[in-house]
Amino acid sequence: MIQQIYPAASHPYSFELNKDFHFAAAHYIPAEEAGKCAQVHGHTYFANVTVAGDRLDEAGFLVNFSIIKKLIHERFDHTLLNDDPLFHDEVQEQFTSSEIVARTIADLIQAHLDTLTHQPVCVQVFLRETPTSYVIYRPKAAVSDE
Repeated sequence: MIQQIYPAASHPYSFELNKDFHFAAAHYIPAEEAGKCAQVHGHTYFANVTVAGDRLDEAGFLVNFSIIKKLIHERFDHTLLNDDPLFHDEVQEQFTSSEIVARTIADLIQAHLDTLTHQPVCVQVFLRETPTSYVIYRPKAAVSDE
């Protein structure tokens, strides 16, 4: 992957980890206002997850890079996102828009981080849907800790 520079999330933590990865997935937005995006179509999503914290685990990691990729790539790669139980065609807050997919990625990562005793936090998810379109999701809980 080409080195990318992403907008930085402001946070008070000593350590920051960034993991880039991609996954290929299809989706549709079940709303008339979505226009062509209401039809099933696919993307190669490029994601960057930012995790921050002040303490490291027994191995000297904030979090193992491979865990971040595994949590998302194995779940979403080569799938129809709308079929995943985290999304729902009848609930707008659970549609498969890039905004909601980015939030869902942050939630999945944070659920894992919450099991770790050294308490790292997901502070940002950057999700590129196309070469010219991306979203950034910054969980308020992570940002409000400042």
